[in-house]
Amino acid sequence: MSVVPSSDHQAGLAAILASAPVVPVVIIEDAADAVPLAKALVAGGLPVIEVTLRTAAALDAIRAIAEVEGAIVGVGTVIEAAQLVAAKKAGARFAVSPGATERLLNAAVESGLPLLPGIATASEAIALIERGFEYAKFFPAEPAGGATYLAALASPLPQLKFCPTGGVTLESAPRYLALPNVVCVGGSWMLKREHIAAKDWAAIQTASASAAALRKAG
Repeated sequence: MSVVPSSDHQAGLAAILASAPVVPVVIIEDAADAVPLAKALVAGGLPVIEVTLRTAAALDAIRAIAEVEGAIVGVGTVIEAAQLVAAKKAGARFAVSPGATERLLNAAVESGLPLLPGIATASEAIALIERGFEYAKFFPAEPAGGATYLAALASPLPQLKFCPTGGVTLESAPRYLALPNVVCVGGSWMLKREHIAAKDWAAIQTASASAAALRKAG
């Protein structure tokens, strides 16, 4: 049986996604980097931070970032219910998945943690609309058709708004942000590995400020 998200569930996600034009997608190898990295992103104007579950340090990083003033930390690469529970306990305020299954959608609603489920086709978008979801991650954005594809979905499926992620860059982000069905984009271009390795948080703050300047049209 499908569990439908509440209006509060969707409203909470809407507020988070409206906080900045870009959601940094973060891979943290060393939990000690979590706080200074998050502070650099927040100072640059990107308070919403998605920490992906791709490393052993991810949950510790979420716990640390949850204590950073101004940061809104979420968990990414969620594919099962247990990850939702663990991330919520760690302080995550939202979750992001690369795709969507019946089991995962039900688990997200039951957990109370707002989920941004991933889709790549019109059929998947309709399935989310039928379930009462109002927001989705378009993934992988560039390989799946880019801004041109999302623009084509806007007219027949105005009920669903998107955060395109996957191959989005500083140069391509404005094309997405100009669309009526896009609320923000996800990306990692402001998080260069060499800057993280060198703990050059100032460089990350500067890159974040450039990303934050990409305001949503209208």
